[in-house]
Amino acid sequence: MKPSPLTSLLFLFLFLFLFTISSASPPLPPTPSPTSSPSIPSTLDPKQLKALQSLNIPTSKDPCSQPSLHNATLCDNSKPFRHLISLSLSNCSHYLSLSFTALKSLSTLQTLQILNCPNITPTRFPPQLAASLHSFTCINTFHKLSGVFLSRLSNLTHLTLSNLNVKASGPYVILSRMTNLKTLTISNANLTGYLPKHIHSNLTHIDFSFNMLKGNIPPSITMLDTLEILNLSSNGLKGEIPSSIGDLISLKNLSLASNSFSGTVPDSISAIPGLVHLDLSSNQLNGSIPKFISEMRSLRHLNLANNNFRGVLPFNSSFINKLQVLKVSGNGNLCYNHSVLSSKLKLEIAPCDKYGKPVSPPPSKSSFADDSGDSDYNDGDDNDDGSSRRKEHHHGPNKVVLGVAIALSSIVFLVVFLILCSKCCR
Repeated sequence: MKPSPLTSLLFLFLFLFLFTISSASPPLPPTPSPTSSPSIPSTLDPKQLKALQSLNIPTSKDPCSQPSLHNATLCDNSKPFRHLISLSLSNCSHYLSLSFTALKSLSTLQTLQILNCPNITPTRFPPQLAASLHSFTCINTFHKLSGVFLSRLSNLTHLTLSNLNVKASGPYVILSRMTNLKTLTISNANLTGYLPKHIHSNLTHIDFSFNMLKGNIPPSITMLDTLEILNLSSNGLKGEIPSSIGDLISLKNLSLASNSFSGTVPDSISAIPGLVHLDLSSNQLNGSIPKFISEMRSLRHLNLANNNFRGVLPFNSSFINKLQVLKVSGNGNLCYNHSVLSSKLKLEIAPCDKYGKPVSPPPSKSSFADDSGDSDYNDGDDNDDGSSRRKEHHHGPNKVVLGVAIALSSIVFLVVFLILCSKCCR
């Protein structure tokens, strides 16, 4: 049935009415995207914000909000603008440049870390920044730093330099004005010269490892009664270990490895109550290993390898089991009492004979049938050993004969197979 003209007219008027209402209504505001967020204004000083941008540090997020991007920045609470007190630059791009202007704007910094930025050229620090810094860390960064440059950072309490070149006639050039220094690390930096004869007494950590220092250990270092870590390993130091080394009563870690120290181990080391780590390896120390070492209750790491120690190792099993690391190899005249210590400890030194001298090492395992005992070497009868070898020799067919037999059998089988194939093909 066709709709009447009146019905069609009503539908037309209804459509025009709805269209008019929709056109007259105000447009709805756009729905914000769930991923978009309003930009947060920075609370950082605009000059410092510009300096960060010049260092290619992202500033889309407020650098003063915590946690900051890659934990690179930390600000104070000053008003109306906050200021940076800590900045960390790491894995820098090759075109990054530390401009004097940017550093001048960042003169409120107290902590500056530059890590893995070897292509950065060192720039003179503004006097305000040099005076403000309390902590300066430089690892695998800059081609070279001069001692004069470092000496201007006179208010430092923490200095860490590693895997770079420090050009100075000695550590004293760097340290002479740093009266507040507490922790000091200049490691793998090609530092030359002598250890300073005068050093300030606030230090708790000294690490001069992997350099080219020479001479003796001066008394100034043994007077640091708050020192907890002393690492002088891998240098060219020589002479005897000072008898006053025991005055370092707070020491927990002592490493003098890979130098040219001679003489005996000072008895005063026994006076260091909390010593945990003792490394005297790869020197020219001689004499016997002191028995007092086994009475040091806190000791957990002991390395006396590659020296000229002699005599009987004065340690028992209970002391050795308490240690996490024990190394005494490389001392050709040192031996252990096999009635006290088992060869299973793998000390890599020979057992002692009845005169306290090292005996020749035991024969290789292939020379003996039974190597399962606890003794250091086998005193068994040679005839028994020979018979056991003969039994092993005659047990089963010889491997060469067996191989030849298998090869011949394979050839015969192949010939027979070829003959049968030729007959079948006729």
